[in-house]
Amino acid sequence: MTSFTRRGFLRVAGLASAAATLPWRSAHARALRPDKGRPLYPFALGIASYSFRAFTLDQTIAMTKRLGIERLALKDVHMPLTASAGEIAAALAKVRNAGLTLSTCGVVYMTTGEEVGRAFAYAKAAGLRFLVGAPDESLLPAAEKAVKETGISLAIHNHGPTDKRYPSPESIYSLIANMDRRMGLCVDCGHTQRLGLDPSAEIERYFDRVFDLHVKDVSSADAEGATVEIGRGVIDIPRLLGTLRRLGYSGTLHIEFEKDETDPLAGVAESAGYLRGVLAGM
Repeated sequence: MTSFTRRGFLRVAGLASAAATLPWRSAHARALRPDKGRPLYPFALGIASYSFRAFTLDQTIAMTKRLGIERLALKDVHMPLTASAGEIAAALAKVRNAGLTLSTCGVVYMTTGEEVGRAFAYAKAAGLRFLVGAPDESLLPAAEKAVKETGISLAIHNHGPTDKRYPSPESIYSLIANMDRRMGLCVDCGHTQRLGLDPSAEIERYFDRVFDLHVKDVSSADAEGATVEIGRGVIDIPRLLGTLRRLGYSGTLHIEFEKDETDPLAGVAESAGYLRGVLAGM
């Protein structure tokens, strides 16, 4: 447990319990100032649908609504990269009719020039402002060209110790620093921590290119670290949220829960409750 958890677990747990009774549909991701009603922080909570990879799109939408979360990032298991324009439109209609917002897609892997073109065409058909992807390093110029041609930004995802291309935020930033500013990062907090790096420090260091976040917790700060419910692991979540608030991050914190593939809802709900409890106490 972190020092915060030891000192403040009971207080945060109480806040999380109280937060669970709030009308999250309209204010699930923003704590309001009691005096003026202005948001204390400009970012929202979302779900990375990889968390529900064993389920259908309809089931994923239903579980996201049950959590009171309104933003959804779709993995290709829920909206295939090979889908036609009509099939993408149908998936979008399901998301919108449920009162949700499609925030992004991915992670989309790209190993050929054709796959780069397909990824950006897919994102354009879905009406996305950016996509989360992982093109081969040799394809970064092609990806930059697609960014310029479509106006769709690319947030490159880091995957930690086992990723030979993009293990850390720095490994991405060093390659794109002199590219179009719409070439950026999706920082995976768990994989960053598994490298022994502090996600908060890494986000601050490369913040000018941070477009998206995958938030999770891990059991240890090494390659053996595995996903656990947020608040149970080694990541200093209060520091992370405080850093994002201080920096003015205005994107989405996409909860990505890799544990309990066939029964993830309880763990995702606990993780969302912990985040809400910490935010309510900030």
